[in-house]
Amino acid sequence: MFTTLISVTELDSLLKADGSAVVVLDCRFYLTSVEQGPGVYREGHIPGAGYLNLDHDLSSPITPQSGRHPLPDFDQLRETFRLKGVSQATQVVVYDDCGGAMASRAWWLLRLLGHEAVAVLDGGYPAWIAAGLNVSDQLPQPRPGNLTGAADSMMLLPLEQVAAFAEVGMLVDARTPERFRGEQEPIDPIAGHIPGAVNRPLQLNLTADGLFKPAEVLQQEWLSLLSDYQPQQVAHYCGSGVTACHNMLSMEHAGLQGSKVYPGSWSEWIRDPQRPVATGE
Repeated sequence: MFTTLISVTELDSLLKADGSAVVVLDCRFYLTSVEQGPGVYREGHIPGAGYLNLDHDLSSPITPQSGRHPLPDFDQLRETFRLKGVSQATQVVVYDDCGGAMASRAWWLLRLLGHEAVAVLDGGYPAWIAAGLNVSDQLPQPRPGNLTGAADSMMLLPLEQVAAFAEVGMLVDARTPERFRGEQEPIDPIAGHIPGAVNRPLQLNLTADGLFKPAEVLQQEWLSLLSDYQPQQVAHYCGSGVTACHNMLSMEHAGLQGSKVYPGSWSEWIRDPQRPVATGE
C-alpha cells in the first residue's frame, strides 16, 4: 500500500499487474487559467486516469467569509471519489505537473475521509512523460466505488483556533518567502502572514528536478525547523488551503505524522479586517 509517494515505475508496474485495483486521478489545475487544467487533461493523460477539478471537485463555492478554496461538502466529496471508482480497498494515485502542489490537496482530502491507500505520483505527469510511458486522450468510464468513512476533524485546524495556535504550537506557512514577508502578493488583496507563523516554502520539499527529497533528508530538515515541537503540534496553511497539504505530505513522508491543515488559510484569515496581519520575517 502506498500512502505518501509513488514513483512512475512503481505506478507503471501496478497498472500492468492489475489496473482494476488502482484509480489514477489527474489533478492538473492552474490558478491563473482555470480552464487550462481540463484542457490539458483532454489532450493527454496517464491511461485510465480520471480528472479532479480543484474548483469544482475539491472545493465548495466561495462565500463572503471563506477563503478561495473552501472545504468541499464531505458527502459530496465522498460521492465524487466513488464516481471516480474509489472503493475501500482501492489504491489511489493522484498527480499534477507542478511537483504535487495541486495533487496533495486530493491526497489530503482522501486521507481526511479515512482512505489511507492514496499516494502522490512523485514528479507527476512530467516524470511520466520523461520515462517514455504511454499517454491517452480517451476518457475513462469507471465502475462506481463504495468509499465510505467520516471526516477526521483531528486533521483540521478550524478558524476559531488559529489565533491561539501559534502560542501553543507551530503554524507553518507554505507560501514563498516574498509572500510570507508581505513584499508581494499576486493573488490576495492583503499581503503578509498570520502573526506567529513560520515560513517553510513548499519548494523546499523538492529537488531541482521536481521530485521529493529523500525521506531522511526531509526528516532532518523538518526536525531542525520544529525544534522542540512534536508533529501533532504543527498546523500548515498557505494562500487558500491547497499547497499547505504539500508540507503535510512532506512531513508524513518523512515519518513525522499527525500535523494539521488550516483549510481556510490566508485568504480566509484576511476576510475579517479585525484579524491581525504580520509582515517581515
